[in-house]
Amino acid sequence: MKIAIGCDEAGVRLKDTLREFAAGEGHEMTDFGVKEGESVLYPLIAEKIAKAIADGEYDRGIIICGTGIGMAITANKVPGIRATVAHDVFSAERSIKSNNCQIITMGERVIGAENAKTVLKAWLDSEFAGGSSQPKVDKMIEIDENYRSQR
Repeated sequence: MKIAIGCDEAGVRLKDTLREFAAGEGHEMTDFGVKEGESVLYPLIAEKIAKAIADGEYDRGIIICGTGIGMAITANKVPGIRATVAHDVFSAERSIKSNNCQIITMGERVIGAENAKTVLKAWLDSEFAGGSSQPKVDKMIEIDENYRSQR
């Protein structure tokens, strides 16, 4: 998979760990920053990654900040994006299987590196199940498109 990854200054160590881990799993990784010692308004990173995914440049995205919450909120502002915070395996799997989320966010202040790798692996190994979830995802897309067209 082609994956975009990024963080703010609160998530640098976890981002670097997860980038190396996912690359080791055979995924093509593009790092949107930041590096140790840099500072950025986290919505800028979330928007760049979400836009790149919405434009079809990447299959999925991983975004890290202190909690993962602000990154998910921001990424979900980009039309066509479904992003989720996930710090446990079940939520990570369900975000794909039931909701076809393209972006996972995590908080370096919330989850340890080893647990984050386990959660990320579950997320990357999951696929959208379709079935009874398809009409729900279709409705999410319809709502997104309705609000997009009103602007």
